Amino acid sequence: MGRRQTDSELSRLAVLIIFVLGCISFFMFYFCFSVGYKPSTSHVSLDSTLSFSGGGQEEEEEEERCCRGIEHLELWGDAVKWGANFKVNSSKECCMACKDTCEAEDRPCSCDSWVFCGDKQACGSRFGECWLKKQKDALEPNPRDARDQVMWTSGLIFGKGEGIVRLETEYGTLHVKLLPDSAPLSVAYMLELLASRHCVGCQFHRAESRGTHWDTEGNHIENAPGGYGPPFALIQGSLETHSITFKEIPLEVCSTIRRGSVAWVGSGPEFFISLANHNEWKKVYTVFGIVLPEDMAIAERIARLPTKQEVWSNVNVSVLEKPIPLRFRRISTSQATL
Repeated sequence: MGRRQTDSELSRLAVLIIFVLGCISFFMFYFCFSVGYKPSTSHVSLDSTLSFSGGGQEEEEEEERCCRGIEHLELWGDAVKWGANFKVNSSKECCMACKDTCEAEDRPCSCDSWVFCGDKQACGSRFGECWLKKQKDALEPNPRDARDQVMWTSGLIFGKGEGIVRLETEYGTLHVKLLPDSAPLSVAYMLELLASRHCVGCQFHRAESRGTHWDTEGNHIENAPGGYGPPFALIQGSLETHSITFKEIPLEVCSTIRRGSVAWVGSGPEFFISLANHNEWKKVYTVFGIVLPEDMAIAERIARLPTKQEVWSNVNVSVLEKPIPLRFRRISTSQATL
C-alpha cells in the first residue's frame, strides 16, 4: 500500500518539477535562437544537383540583350535625346538606345539613364516616348517621382569605368561594377546602401576555395574528383545593414554565374561572389555586379582562410571561423577596364 506524501516531500517534488520545466524552456529557447539566427539557406544549396547548361555564344548573346528598368519611376536629368521626337515600342528598346551610346572606347557614355512611357492608357499621346538622359551623378540618380500612379519606366546604364563601388575588407578592397541594366531593382538597393555611407552588419561568413574542381581561370576541370563540389568555389555573406529595412528583391535573372559574379542567394540579403564559372547552375541567381579581375586575388585569399564545417539544408558548407566585416563605399574616379 502506498503512503501519503508529507509536506516536505511535496515541496521537494514541486522544486524538481520547476527545475525540469526550466530546463525544457531553456533548451527550447536555445533551439529557436540558433535556427532564427542561422543564415537563411533555403536557396543556399549551391551544389551539383542543379542541371548543367553548356553556355556558349547563344548564352552570351542573350545576356547582351538584357536591358531593364524599374516601372513607376521617373528619373530626372539633362536630356540627351528628347522623347517627344524619339518613340520606340518597348522599354527594352529605350534601354538599348541608351546603351548604344556607350560603344565608343575613347569616351564615356553620352547617356547614363533613360525614361520610357509604356502605359498606353496613361501615356496617351506620349505613349512610346523614350527620353535619353545624363545624370549629374549616376551613383546618386535624381528621381522626380516614384509612385504607383507614375506612368514612366526608368533605368540606368553604366559604361566603361562607371558604376564601380568598393567592398572594403581587412584583407583588401574588392571593386565591384554594378549592372543596373541586368538587375535594376538589386542595383537600386545597392545605391541606397551606398547613400547610407555605412554597412553595419554587412559581412562575409562562408568561404570555399576552387579545390580541385576548377582551374585558376574558373573553368571546370573535366572528370575532376567530386564533380562540382563541395567545395563550391565562392565566398558568401550578407548585405543587410541595421540602418535599412531590407525587402526581398524579386529574381532578376539574366547572367550566368561566372568567375567574379556578385549575386544574391535567393532574394537577398545573403549574397555570394563566385570564384568559378558555374554553368551547371544555369540562370537561377540574380547577378547584380562583377568583381574587377585584378581584385579576384583578394577573394581567393578570403576563400583560403580557416573555416569550420556546417550542414545547411543537407549541404556541407565551410563557414569562416571569424566573419569578415564589410564596408561599402563609392569611388570618385576609376581607371578600371569594365
